[in-house]
Amino acid sequence: MVMTVIPSHLEASSQAARFRELDEQYSAHNYHPLPVVIAEASGAWMTDVDGRHYLDFLAGYSALNFGHRHPDLVAAATEQLGRVTLTSRAFHHDQLGLFCRELAELTGTDRVLPMNSGAEAVESAIKIARKWAYRVKGVPENQAEIIVAGSNFHGRTTTIVSFSTDSVAHDEFGPYTPGFVVTEYGDAAAVEAAITERTAAILVEPIQGEAGVIVPPADYLPRLRRLCDDNDVLLIADEIQSGLARTGELLASEHDGVRADLYTLGKALGGGIMPVSAVVGRDDVIGVLQPGQHGSTFGGNPLACAVGRTVVRLLSTGEFQERSRDLGAHLHARLGELVGRGAVEVRGRGLWAGVELAAGGPTGRQASEALAERGVLCKETQDTTLRIAPPLVITRDELDTGLDAIEAVLTR
Repeated sequence: MVMTVIPSHLEASSQAARFRELDEQYSAHNYHPLPVVIAEASGAWMTDVDGRHYLDFLAGYSALNFGHRHPDLVAAATEQLGRVTLTSRAFHHDQLGLFCRELAELTGTDRVLPMNSGAEAVESAIKIARKWAYRVKGVPENQAEIIVAGSNFHGRTTTIVSFSTDSVAHDEFGPYTPGFVVTEYGDAAAVEAAITERTAAILVEPIQGEAGVIVPPADYLPRLRRLCDDNDVLLIADEIQSGLARTGELLASEHDGVRADLYTLGKALGGGIMPVSAVVGRDDVIGVLQPGQHGSTFGGNPLACAVGRTVVRLLSTGEFQERSRDLGAHLHARLGELVGRGAVEVRGRGLWAGVELAAGGPTGRQASEALAERGVLCKETQDTTLRIAPPLVITRDELDTGLDAIEAVLTR
């Protein structure tokens, strides 16, 4: 069992300690949270049970791109709560078709499969790609393969962890699902060598989040697109963390001028209010699904669709993409000044950065705890990387407040 060591300035009140003790006793120990107990949040700020304010520099791993309790999203959810929240897909409802049309138009795709979690979206895309391979490409039954990248993070279901190279996510959850070929992220030549007549799809993150906000070489995604075109293979872009304005474009793959055949979307699609995900893409690909072959009781429910439609409207103005570009340039300029002063590298795009910490300084966990003491909440990944992803509603002054804290922690 992992024991949390509380830094001196985070010594909890009896009230905070009681909540943490309840978590420790009754919830599964599948997370190692910072010792902060959040009770309220608004915009880019969170407040703990003792009334202390914290600047959010994580945004729920991009689920809170529009900040906490964005008024438009709260209004949409409240209005829909007063009408109908769930029908199951046994019946039509008045939000589904509108949501699917608006999301398809926003993303420039043909068809939408709404689901709930990001992992569900990835699982759905895998099923679609395999069925397409058998029905359209002519791959022999049960022989379809999907090429993936090492150090990937696409979720934690048993099929997805089967092709994870992270021992923590992968080990002791077998037997594993076959049908996946792992290549090194950023190595298009390795992908080319792995393609066979059985290859159904290439599944890739345009930027790898959990691996440490890794941006691939500029020619990687364009070469994957050409390989797919030349070999009758689908390109699936997992934009669950990187998409919906996080990097300064609607989709991170747009930075490289690449269009995928299928996209998986999630996190920010639910506006931080509902779990909403989707597979969007070509009609002739998603169209291989027939009634009864795939589904979800809550996928595409009226409440989720109402929130998702509001997310689409917020993104359609381009405001959040512009904020991510402008504030992201400032974020990366300031973080770049820390290279050689506690950091060895800064990676990312837009309002998304991975700060690789120098040896001999604080670990990612220690840096996260020290930042929490200073009222800034973010989280480490891969032990040595500080992952930074503030809500896109953050102001420049708020951003500088968080960056000042990061500079203080890394250079003290």
